[in-house]
Amino acid sequence: QVRLVESGGGLVQAGGSLRLSCVGSGINFKIATMEWYRQTPGKQRDVVATISASGATNYTRSVEGRFTISRNNAWNRVYLQMTNLQPNDTAVYYCKTRYWSNDWWGQGTQVTVSS
Repeated sequence: QVRLVESGGGLVQAGGSLRLSCVGSGINFKIATMEWYRQTPGKQRDVVATISASGATNYTRSVEGRFTISRNNAWNRVYLQMTNLQPNDTAVYYCKTRYWSNDWWGQGTQVTVSS
């Protein structure tokens, strides 16, 4: 069974930093494309950052230059380093992968940025 578990969310002041972590199990992690999404109440879940099996990365424009996605295949982990956080970054952040033709999601971790 595929399982993704996020951690690292919390409350931070504007301009601060947080690092989210997601550990995966039940998959061959090193071949999986991993993604971070975020969602605010009443809105759809949007992709924030993607990292391929080869390490290629992609970011939504609003976080470019502030967020960095990385992975550690030995530990089955993907990270999202977030810097210069702003109140509009407040959301529940989810780890996601597509494996065996299905989308698999973690339970989410809340990030709250105060002004």
